[in-house]
Amino acid sequence: MSIASTKSSARAKFPREIWVLVGASFLIAVGYGLVAPALPSYATSFDVGVTAASVVISAFAAMRLLFAPVSGRLVTRFGERPVYLWGLAIVAGGSLACAVVNEYWQLLLFRSLSGIGSTMFTVSAVGLLIRIAPPELRGRASGLWGTGFLLGSVAGPVLGGGLVEVSLRAPFVVYGVALIVVTVLVWAQLRNSGLASRADAEEAPEMTFMQALRHPAYRAALSSNFANGWLVFGVRTSLIPLFVVAVLHQPTGFTGIALAVFAAANALVLTMAGRLADTRGRKPLAVAGMGLLAVGTIAIGLTGELWLFILALVLTGVGAGALNPAQTAAVADVLGAKARGGAVLAGFQMAADVGAVLGPLVAGVLAEQLSYPIAFVVTGVIGLIALVMWLLASETLPAKEGDREDEQHTAQDAAACDCCPDPVIRTAQPPASGGDR
Repeated sequence: MSIASTKSSARAKFPREIWVLVGASFLIAVGYGLVAPALPSYATSFDVGVTAASVVISAFAAMRLLFAPVSGRLVTRFGERPVYLWGLAIVAGGSLACAVVNEYWQLLLFRSLSGIGSTMFTVSAVGLLIRIAPPELRGRASGLWGTGFLLGSVAGPVLGGGLVEVSLRAPFVVYGVALIVVTVLVWAQLRNSGLASRADAEEAPEMTFMQALRHPAYRAALSSNFANGWLVFGVRTSLIPLFVVAVLHQPTGFTGIALAVFAAANALVLTMAGRLADTRGRKPLAVAGMGLLAVGTIAIGLTGELWLFILALVLTGVGAGALNPAQTAAVADVLGAKARGGAVLAGFQMAADVGAVLGPLVAGVLAEQLSYPIAFVVTGVIGLIALVMWLLASETLPAKEGDREDEQHTAQDAAACDCCPDPVIRTAQPPASGGDR
């Protein structure tokens, strides 16, 4: 075996730190799924109505959205690893506090604090993935991380349903204790890590949100993450359960089967999509994924047959699975491994959160005032707009060999380099021989 092939083989292995983050994402998602079935009933147990119970759920998402810019600044100031651990600790404390509250306002307060911690560890986790994963494994690392979170999201509600039978407070206790264990384990695994220490280096230059926004691939990633939040995190969970009953005339329990079909299709594709994003390019996977997600969403609203509905769900699941590793890897390419970009990552996360907030509201009004088909078609059009943005974007997959080692001319590095008049564009230019892949 040649030296070059040996080097390539070594690079193909995930660093241990990636597996730590993947395992943590799985456990975090399991814990989040534990409290999801209990939260509405727990809120109403304080003698409040359905609207007040919904406010508790919305408060978590609202605090994630509002605190995202601050989380970005914290990452830029203190580094990814400390903010990640602080975020976990805040959610752990907030969850344990939720388990012992005696009044509704206390539940609302501590659930809101948990939302702050959630956005802290989400932004910093993506930053750690970007800075720890080798450039040639970014897509696979993103896919693996997403798979861990997805599997945890599926397993969590199953376990949470059983805990609810014991006590409405039990899921919060288990989640809080589990997060304390995760925090300690992650700290122990990463405290002596050279890769994580490099990520925390204070001298790392910063890329601002406006600098990243100059790159068409980052703009495309913002649009597709907004569409992903609107379609997947918003409309899928809010409108599909109603569509199943009102249009398909299926029992409410069938909703669980429908969502499981989506999750299964998503999970089956994520790992392969990450590998293809690392070998074929970010853009082809993002284009294909966004296209399938948009078309599948439109098809859901236009079908009245159960088997066509299931097929459309499979398409959307495959599309989301293909899109997510590609768009995350593209953001990583734009940012580069040596630059710190808390604002860049926070903006990327906020795009999905805004979509998740607006999607159910807009689609719900359209479905109620006009029709379900119109609601799903408009939702699909949001995805098609993001598809156009990706068609106009450049490929960001780094070159294969020698020039990969310094593929990250960061914003500050490039500004001082005569050969790089535009720091952001140079950060993630496609290889000269490759073009759009």
